[in-house]
Amino acid sequence: MPSPQQVHLWLRAETKRNERRTALTPSVCEKLVKEEGFVISVESCKERIFKDHEYVSAGCTIVPSGTWTTAPTSAYIVALKELPTATTPLRHTHIFFAHCYKKQAGWSSLLSRFHEGNGTILDLEFLTDVDRRRVAAFGYHAGFAGAALGLDAWAWRILEGEDRKYPSVRPYETEDDLVRHVQDRVRLATEKRAGGSPPVVMVMGALGRCGSGATNLAVRVGVQDLVKWDMKETKGGGPFPEIVQADVFVNCIYLVDPIPPFLTMDTLETTKGRRLTVLVDVSCDTTNPNNPIPLYDQSTTFHEPTIRVDVPGGQPLDVITIDHLPSLVPREASEMFCDHLLPSLRLLKLRRTHLDDGTRDDPQARVWTDAEDLFRKKSEEALVALASA
Repeated sequence: MPSPQQVHLWLRAETKRNERRTALTPSVCEKLVKEEGFVISVESCKERIFKDHEYVSAGCTIVPSGTWTTAPTSAYIVALKELPTATTPLRHTHIFFAHCYKKQAGWSSLLSRFHEGNGTILDLEFLTDVDRRRVAAFGYHAGFAGAALGLDAWAWRILEGEDRKYPSVRPYETEDDLVRHVQDRVRLATEKRAGGSPPVVMVMGALGRCGSGATNLAVRVGVQDLVKWDMKETKGGGPFPEIVQADVFVNCIYLVDPIPPFLTMDTLETTKGRRLTVLVDVSCDTTNPNNPIPLYDQSTTFHEPTIRVDVPGGQPLDVITIDHLPSLVPREASEMFCDHLLPSLRLLKLRRTHLDDGTRDDPQARVWTDAEDLFRKKSEEALVALASA
């Protein structure tokens, strides 16, 4: 058992299908154990890209999958994706992507479970530095993987026929494996396409983390006609008919406030010379009422990567809206994310929580204090919403 002074992290096994990433890599665990004295329990997980024995070598203890509910209350439950569906109160402090602060589906119910159990969310999406920039994010590899699938789906339609549905995909062992696959498919599709015309790719939000991942993938697979848009190009407000002039459109913006739509059905129907056949919404604001691409209302998965949107008078549009795209390259995505998160994890030893005597965390632990303050605010909003429902 850890002493009261030791930070105890409990790595929860992910339950989402094809989720092979992790919130704690063995290399980061080793640093926390050896340099900071952390105690780390790791739930065994066959899907995780890193094997159990790698965590043992890093100084962690392996525990059965799903046993986080019985962990000491003082342990931080660490993971990436959502909790298993349930209604039981939650008593631990959880560090994960809760996806409930923008009023997504089920947001108030989840927050009420933490309120009932006196638990806390320290949401990974909202951990920020002094400049209000996220300390760690999967955005780069979300864009990278999204662009890869978009180009692969574009090639599929040409090589296999528009009527054949794009098949299921599985995570790749390395980025290089994915790049080689997409390179080959794009080359073959370009050779088969009438006139040998290569694909035009447009990336929205090209200057951000996500957009840089998408543009870098496009460059690595040899895309020559790459259109990069960001705030300068979109400040006038959409819809933007330029989008339909690309073969593949990759949306990488981080939506904060309501904005005019980027693309509408009317734009698809009325813009002449449409090339667009594949749309990748990396931002995946499917349930957000302010989704700037109001052409679909469901997420896709690795098992069924695309949904088809029929366009009257034109060719159908294939849409990819997978909400865990970085899982396509789980090793590199996990390593980059965890390396960026490490400095903040070290600061957990300075965090105490809000005490009855009014004392607060050490100022150096501001990243965690701010995360807890945000949780308290959102919890109050959820209780109000439930009371008025």
